[in-house]
Amino acid sequence: MEVKAPNAKSPCTRSETPPTMDKLPAGWTVRSIADFCKVRTGPFGTLLKASEYSEQEGVPVISVGEIREGYFRITEETPLVPDAVQRRLPQYLLRTGDVVFGRKGAVERSALIRNEQSGWFLGSDGIAVRPDADECPEYIAAQFQSHQVRQWLALNSTGTTMASMNQGVLSRVAIPFPPTTVEQETISAALADAESLIDSLAQLLTKKRLITQGVMQKLLDGTRRLPGFNAAWSVYTIGDIADDVVNINRDAASLPVLTCSKHYGFVDSLGFFKNQVFSNDTSTYKVVKRGQIAYPANHIEEGSIGYQDLYDVALVSPIYVVFQPRSEVNGKFLHRLLKLPQFLPVFGRFTSSSVDRRGSLRWPAFSEIEVSMPRVEEQDAIVEVIEAMEDDIGALEDRLSKARALKQAMAQALLTGRIRLVEPQPA
Repeated sequence: MEVKAPNAKSPCTRSETPPTMDKLPAGWTVRSIADFCKVRTGPFGTLLKASEYSEQEGVPVISVGEIREGYFRITEETPLVPDAVQRRLPQYLLRTGDVVFGRKGAVERSALIRNEQSGWFLGSDGIAVRPDADECPEYIAAQFQSHQVRQWLALNSTGTTMASMNQGVLSRVAIPFPPTTVEQETISAALADAESLIDSLAQLLTKKRLITQGVMQKLLDGTRRLPGFNAAWSVYTIGDIADDVVNINRDAASLPVLTCSKHYGFVDSLGFFKNQVFSNDTSTYKVVKRGQIAYPANHIEEGSIGYQDLYDVALVSPIYVVFQPRSEVNGKFLHRLLKLPQFLPVFGRFTSSSVDRRGSLRWPAFSEIEVSMPRVEEQDAIVEVIEAMEDDIGALEDRLSKARALKQAMAQALLTGRIRLVEPQPA
């Protein structure tokens, strides 16, 4: 069913007024979505059953899981609908210029259908806005990405445990417009250029991460040698090159907690769990000092807790193996070596239980794990190369973060008319 009613009203749980912009420039107007768009909800179960989906042929079904922050994420889990369904339900085929939302959960997320995505299918948990032919879809999509509109959608959607949006709520969204279509298009183009820069940086970052991962693997397992090093590598047990840490700190309540969770995966940052209290009694917590390495006793498939080179001490829950590499070992080399994928099944073999590698791993067993390592001089050189690559990635991450912040600030200024890219026409 479509909605297009200039005076449409819908009950609203938290705000009785649509989102409008204060202090708009002269000539700008505020219009409700219902005035210039059609709104359509995806087909319900009576129209389209899950048994009609396909895994091999057809077009993607766009629902909540596929809609991200301004783009679509299509995965192997995304269902498809074959030609027969498309012919039977053509009204749910998306086309260029549609803006698609999820009806449940993250209702404030939306993405614009572009030429290459035209013909995708609106899922039952999706809701789409189709602007009239004389509107600028890119501008409208940009307004839907603005903080004010997203916040309004989140506040006005119904539901106590999960936000749920309907056509009435979405039709009431109001957005500001500059006086001419030319200015809308100019704003959209500027934001698209900023997004292109972000996309290029993100793609470059992904490429560099993959390259770094490949180089690290080859350097750490000896497949690739650095110039000037040709001495044979030796095999050691962890117990040959590191010592168990058994110290207990009974006054550690004020220290940050580092942990590993099956829900969050491998956590390599103290800041993630900082100031989170796991127990009022910290008398049995181990302290990981700078240069030591820690591993969870359970859920070891998540990987090592991390090499503590940024903090002098870190408070760790008592379920961890903590060890100190000896002077003839570069601890950063050993830490990265143990992160290689081939060690995950090794850890599993050394636990007290084989069920999902989630048995208890303690130092006596951990110390028997074998590693192949070069002399410390080559370890140092390998770490230096890896850290240089990681620093390069860190600098690129900073550029990407700044580009995103700049685009956000630019969007806020352009979409409210605070900065004009087109010379205002005299009244």
